[in-house]
Amino acid sequence: MDDKFIFCLEAVPDAEIEVSTAVLLNLEQLAFEQGIDSIYKTCDTIEGLEESLNALLYEDHNFKNYEIIYLVMQGEKNNICLNDYYYSIEEIAELFEGRMKGKILHFANAKVLDLSEEEAQYFLDVTGARAISGYGVASGHVSSSGLDKLFFTLCQEEDNVIEIVEELHQKQYALCKLLDFRLYY
Repeated sequence: MDDKFIFCLEAVPDAEIEVSTAVLLNLEQLAFEQGIDSIYKTCDTIEGLEESLNALLYEDHNFKNYEIIYLVMQGEKNNICLNDYYYSIEEIAELFEGRMKGKILHFANAKVLDLSEEEAQYFLDVTGARAISGYGVASGHVSSSGLDKLFFTLCQEEDNVIEIVEELHQKQYALCKLLDFRLYY
């Protein structure tokens, strides 16, 4: 079985300052406990996000092994916020145009993901992504990191997104309901 990796982009106030965020610590724990490797980058602008994505696409020869693009970004419903600017899910789709073939784009619960059928289909069509997932509840009180880690582990073991979601609900039903886990495919 091929190893599948996670590419994580976290929005931070200043990408020049290196800090060990909770997200980075969780990814390190995931690597240690489950053997799931990841690349972690921070960005503070849309250009930084695009630059990191381009570096991954064009300079990393293991890109095909990255199944999950994990975005940890604040924002409002279907928007991300970088450096006080808001970018819509459509703008993000255009940024990733055709470059996410077979990937799952997963948003942490730092922001709400609540797509209509049309918005989800547009995103999947434009990016080529296999699925987009996230949460209907953004919570400062309850982090999605535990559920995110379980989701990433299940993605290692199973290719069928429906079975992944079913198993996620079987193992962590209360948390899935509390955070309103969603997957569009």
